[in-house]
Amino acid sequence: MSETNNQISSHVRIDLNLFRVFSTIYREKNLTRASEQLFLSQPAVSHALARLRNQFNDPLFIRDGHGVFPSPLAKRLWPKIEQALQLMDLAIQSTYNFQPAQDLKQLTIAISDEYEWIFLPSIIQQLTKFNPDLQLNSVRIDRKNLRHELSTGKIDFAIDVEHMVEESISYECLSQDKFIVIANKQHPLLSLKELTKEIYLDAKHITVSSRPTGRVFEDFFLSKKGIKRKISFRCQQYETAIRLVTQTDHLLTIPQCQIAYFKDNYPQIKVHPLPVDIAGYQMNLYWDEQKSHEHQIMWCKMQLLQIMEQFVE
Repeated sequence: MSETNNQISSHVRIDLNLFRVFSTIYREKNLTRASEQLFLSQPAVSHALARLRNQFNDPLFIRDGHGVFPSPLAKRLWPKIEQALQLMDLAIQSTYNFQPAQDLKQLTIAISDEYEWIFLPSIIQQLTKFNPDLQLNSVRIDRKNLRHELSTGKIDFAIDVEHMVEESISYECLSQDKFIVIANKQHPLLSLKELTKEIYLDAKHITVSSRPTGRVFEDFFLSKKGIKRKISFRCQQYETAIRLVTQTDHLLTIPQCQIAYFKDNYPQIKVHPLPVDIAGYQMNLYWDEQKSHEHQIMWCKMQLLQIMEQFVE
């Protein structure tokens, strides 16, 4: 048998689990992160990589600082290996009939503090209809590490405002909203007139963000219009900000879906249209693209999209 045929025969007999190691290292560009995602020790991943290198007679991944980068051969292999793994996963999934009552045991959703209290009760109410014993965890969003947390299964989904994400993260629009402004009905500049752009720019403002510093979401849109507000107070929760509005002459720019839950409890406030023409914003559902064909992810995604329809105007 020729040397070429011997190499082909050797590749045919390769352990398929090694291809999953290859795929994970290629995506993570780091052996430590790959081992975490594969739930293997780092020596086990290094051993698997050594076997792959021996099979292909190529380094495949070359150390670079704190990570690795693929060799030219690894770059050529990657698309076909990834496609083959996806086809195998689809074949396995096709034999599995997902039953939420028995299969949906735990779900972890990352969501910002400002929206948890609006969305989470509806999510829990809907999903526990299928499994009353479901363990549902809501955790804070870590945008910087979102891809890693989704790919490793630390979280299953994230619900967050629209923002740039890596290609390996899939997303779909959950709802769209617009900004409005609330003020005390006794506000000296607004008791007898509507809110104008001039009043808005002259007034003092309250903002809401769970982050200690940085520009809040609405200011991102306002800055595109060349508008910079006078921010006096920064709160972590919208209800705190609304209470401040009832006690001061400050304005609060707020998503319309937020005020819908507060205005009946605070008769002292008045809702005004935002006097600046800016775009609304979009809430997205994010998940790991590699898991898009998993039955639980597919089923939960459809449920979450249906739940969120009630928040669409």
